[in-house]
Amino acid sequence: MKTLLEMITSEMREAFQKAGYDEELAKVTLSNRPDLCEYQCNGAMAGAKKYKKAPFMIAEDVAAQLKESSSFEAVDVVKPGFINLKLDTAFAADYLNRMAASEKLGAEEEKEPKTILIDYGGPNVAKPLHVGHLRSAIIGESVKRIMRFKGNNVIGDIHLGDWGYQMGLIITELKKRKPELPYFDENFEGEYPEEAPFTIGELEEIYPAASAYAKEHEEYREEALHATYLLQNGHRGCRAIWNHIMNVSVTDLKKNYERLNVEFDLWKGEADAQKYIPDMVQMLKDKGYARYDEGALVVDVQEESDNKEVPPCMILKSDGAALYDTTDLATLVQREEDYHPDEVIYVVDKRQELHFVQVFRCAKKTGIVPEDTKLEFLGFGTMNGKDGKPFKTREGGVMRLENLIREINEEMYKKIMDNRTVEEEEAKRTAQIVGLAAIKYGDLSNQASKDYIFDVDRFTSFEGNTGPYILYTIVRIKSILNKYQENGGSLEGIRVLPAKDEYEKALMLQTLRFNDVMDTVYEEIAPHKICAYIYELANEFNKFYHETKILSEEDEERKAGYIALLSLTKRVLEACIGLLGFEAPERM
Repeated sequence: MKTLLEMITSEMREAFQKAGYDEELAKVTLSNRPDLCEYQCNGAMAGAKKYKKAPFMIAEDVAAQLKESSSFEAVDVVKPGFINLKLDTAFAADYLNRMAASEKLGAEEEKEPKTILIDYGGPNVAKPLHVGHLRSAIIGESVKRIMRFKGNNVIGDIHLGDWGYQMGLIITELKKRKPELPYFDENFEGEYPEEAPFTIGELEEIYPAASAYAKEHEEYREEALHATYLLQNGHRGCRAIWNHIMNVSVTDLKKNYERLNVEFDLWKGEADAQKYIPDMVQMLKDKGYARYDEGALVVDVQEESDNKEVPPCMILKSDGAALYDTTDLATLVQREEDYHPDEVIYVVDKRQELHFVQVFRCAKKTGIVPEDTKLEFLGFGTMNGKDGKPFKTREGGVMRLENLIREINEEMYKKIMDNRTVEEEEAKRTAQIVGLAAIKYGDLSNQASKDYIFDVDRFTSFEGNTGPYILYTIVRIKSILNKYQENGGSLEGIRVLPAKDEYEKALMLQTLRFNDVMDTVYEEIAPHKICAYIYELANEFNKFYHETKILSEEDEERKAGYIALLSLTKRVLEACIGLLGFEAPERM
């Protein structure tokens, strides 16, 4: 169904046309003065010059065409030429009832669904997830859900860092510690053990130890580089260790991402792109796109319109080694071959923007992706502590993600137990649900590209613009609906009625904005606008709740109308938090 703004704008276009003016002037927006009206049209101002007429006169001509409209309770013209609109409450109620009858709350899907691949997550294997991995996972998961909500075929790819120097370091350190293992015996021809020669805990200790040692010992570093070379060139023993590293590490990564309610459709990584590199490099040479610059193979991506220098995209170093540019281009070759995406969205730290400018330009210039394939960089800012610096542990180290989640859950558990509304076991489960909402909403309520302060005390508060406040609102609505049903009421067949007072109308107006908000969120890829919307919606519900006797209303039809509005408000809130990547408990 059409969004409310589309419906009002369509009626306004007709009014402009009937009054003898260009219908393009009929843009309707939410009012920036809600104390005066609910929607407004400023088109008469823009038409004054074209029609050599006072905007007030144009506005009055248009308003006259809307006198018989059933959509508006009031149409007022205010100098110098604003048209102020107040919705008719019966019209609003009818729109809400049509939303309630729709499985997706009236949301329209793409008429021509796109195949969209989203690259997010991006952890390195063999390393524990830390807070630096949080934003990519949370934002990417929400973007994936938003794109799917609009009917697209969306593929989420974690794109693991699984093929570089860190693998050589682990292999070298393992050989130093356990030289007797068959992987290091060049004469060994049997089957390698199925079980890995290390646990995830040992693996996570091996890498930093090897990395630190290599910085101090050149011979060891050379050995690690050689091990990386052997792995990348198919050495049997190195490949077997790599498989162990992948199995142990990916199992642990899946467990940690599951705690964040983040799911990937593809668990591919840099290693998967390697087989595409030789042919891609040869193509770049054969077609004259690549040139040698001081021994390195590069593709120029500078454009005439650039205000500053954009360095060439480096394909191979002077020693023939591939780089991130190479791997990311080869990954695009693979994605084009396997999925033919209409769009690829990268959810990555904004400090990598130049890298992606180079890769995108190179991919388009060389035909690695078709000209009409959209490549989009969604760069995110840094998650900082209260001191304004990147978020650290109390000891000053990088905080592991599982420790951050545990700290938040413990804080939520304490707050829930202080209220003493649920038993201990249920409180623990609820704390996990609310803790995840605190983390995700705390992140997503900020515009992705901006740095933000991760404030545990504020994010876990049940008051203010927080995840727990939104969940508490949903739980409060659930409680009212449950009591209504326990007292013999049914949620079937009930309808929203025209508003009785300003508080009910304010809640109706906010609820029916859902589809307009979702269109904006989708077009702008802006999860933070969902957060802003549901915070306003929760506020309007809570005002209505405090000012209205809902369950004690004596008029049964009126009471059922209240319940219909609350039921729809709950559905809207639940749909929104689902798109943000969390859910609400039954009780708090």
